[in-house]
Order: sequence, then C-alpha cells, then structure tokens
Amino acid sequence: MCRRIAHLDMDAFYASVELLRCPELRGLPVVIGGRGEWREALEDVRHRFARLRDYAGRGVVTTATYEARGFGISSGMGLMKAAQLAPDAILLPADFRAYRHYSRLFKAAVASIAPHIEDHGIDEIYIDLSGLPEDTAAVARRIKQAVWERTGLSCSIGVTPNKLLSKICSDLEKPDGLTILSIADIPARIWPLPVSKINGIGPKANHKLGALGITTIAELSRADIGFLQMHFGRSYGCWLHEVSHGIDNRPVITDAAPKSISRETTFERDLHVRHDRQTLSEVFTSLCKGVAQDLLRGGYACRTISIKLRYEDFRTVTRDTTLSFPAADAAAIRRAAEACLRRVPLQKRLRLLGVRVSSLSSSGILQGASGPCQKELPLTVPDAG
Repeated sequence: MCRRIAHLDMDAFYASVELLRCPELRGLPVVIGGRGEWREALEDVRHRFARLRDYAGRGVVTTATYEARGFGISSGMGLMKAAQLAPDAILLPADFRAYRHYSRLFKAAVASIAPHIEDHGIDEIYIDLSGLPEDTAAVARRIKQAVWERTGLSCSIGVTPNKLLSKICSDLEKPDGLTILSIADIPARIWPLPVSKINGIGPKANHKLGALGITTIAELSRADIGFLQMHFGRSYGCWLHEVSHGIDNRPVITDAAPKSISRETTFERDLHVRHDRQTLSEVFTSLCKGVAQDLLRGGYACRTISIKLRYEDFRTVTRDTTLSFPAADAAAIRRAAEACLRRVPLQKRLRLLGVRVSSLSSSGILQGASGPCQKELPLTVPDAG
C-alpha cells in the first residue's frame, strides 16, 4: 500500500488505568463514573469498593471494563440504569488527572518510534507509517510493545491506506488487537459491518439509512449515489458513497492547533442560583482555573470566553464575549465568564455549567495579564427574581 495510516486506540483506557492502581479488580466488572474526589468516600481501609447497586444519582458511565460491557453496560449510560444490569459491578469515580498522565506517556512512547502523529483525543491517535522502512506488522507490534513498556496498558491498532478504514479496524480485534487491511480486503472485512461502524454516521443518519433498507456497509456501497444525495443532500450523500467504498484522502495532521478549550461539569442535583451560590462559585472558579491550566500546558492564550448553562428542564444556553487582548490567566477568564453569566436568565435551577475559550493564539503575544487567580471570588449573580 502506498499510504500506511494507523489508528491506535487504548483498550478501555480509563478502566485500564484504574486496574493498574487496583489490580485486585482485574477480571471483575468495573464501571467508571462520577468525580475523582469521591474515591476516598467510596473505599474503606480494607479496599471494599462501592457497588453499582449502592449508587443513587444521575451520573453517567464514563467507561467500563470488558467484563462489565458483557452485561450491556456502555459509555454514556446512566449509572442507575447500569445498576439494573449489573448491580454487583464495582463503581469507581473518574480521575481525569491520572488519565491525562497516562495519555501523555503512551503518546510519547509512540512518538519515539513514529513521530508523525495526529492527536485525536485522550486515548486515541492517528499515525502515518508511510515513511518508515519497517514491515507494517513489525512496526505496529513495536509500537504496541513500547506502549505496554511505558504504561503497562494495552492498545489496539488498525493499519490501512487511510484514516477512515484504520479507525474501523482498530476496533475489530479488541482488546490488544492488530488488524492490517488493504483496499482489496474491504469486501470481506468491511462490507459485512453495520453502517454505524463508519465514523461520521451518527444515530440520526443510521436510523434514516435503516428506514431506507440500508443497514450494512455492503448495502450502502450498492446504493446509487443519486439516491443517497436525494435523501441526504449532495455533499453528505456523496460522502456516504465514497466511504462505503473505503475512499478517504484526509492527511494525518501533525501540527493541528486546537480551535477551543473547554471544561464543564454536570451537577449531581440541580443547583439553585441563590441557595447554592457558594457551591456554584467554587465550581465556576475551578472550571476557569482548569481552562487556564490547559491553556498554559498548550502554550496558548485566548480572546473569546464562553459559558454554557443547562437548566433543570434540559434547555441549554450559551453566551460569549471577546477581549481586546489575549489572556491566559484564570482571573481574566473568570471575569469575562462572569460577564457572560450576567447576560443569561437565572430563574431556573442549573444542572450543568461549562466554560470555553476560543480564538486561540500563542501565549508569547500576551499583553496585560492580570496574574493568577489567587483567591476565590464570590459569584456575582443578577437579580433572579
């Protein structure tokens, strides 16, 4: 193959990191969900862990071990629903600081062998292997071994001529899988799969394709392009036709700068703007500090600051403001975010709060920074009536 593009996906990443720290849980159904600060509360000195049946709240599953997935538990599922499927499964809170640490470790391990990497999230990357002299299988196995030696974690890799197929293939032989396909292998290995396996076909498109009698990639490949464009529009219809035949010319982008950085949190209970002012203030400041830390790590400054609110009735609103100069410190971000907050109605309780920064630039052009957020300021709230 002219191009050799790999997609590396860490196996049950969050859960696997937890099992490194709690090896006694290996082989058991373990569900990750909630916040990291719950850890001490959920364990006693004898390491008797909380069970899903003991959970009460509206948190969601972040991930689960393969043993827990065998009960039908999946990411994004409500923890209360998961408890109905596997009440005796172990429940651990998410610890994103640890996950980011291991993310940096595995990416550094890959970069030492194949430096042409496109970061695609905390637990997955694309790698361009085209310029390497080694046999495809040999270099892929070497990458997997380097990740294991650096982190103690396994990963699955798919290698094909493009990103589309590699993304599909990295999921075919999990966990600890290695799948290498050429274009000639598409009819046997790709076409029998459901159309939902194609990254870019979401639930709505999947449902619509199903209503049209198209459930597999093979059926999609046989659909007339005009028929697809009639039902999905010219651009998306053309894309559906191409991807069903394994066509994807996107390059591996190694120097892509993020367009935005955000942090948000969903509360365990709906918070009242006045009665829970202190809690909201602490969360608000923590989000701003977290975004500022992310900017610092990436060497960025921002000019646009946005907030996101989700009310008790699930309605979501956003507001943003643009500064006259780039900023990267928590205090400046918090002041701008609070100015946005004053522009939204606050009569209803809140279930989610988020802070986002965009219009990013190099932090080397910073002007007028006001210093770090040294103390927590009270949340200023307009009259909620």
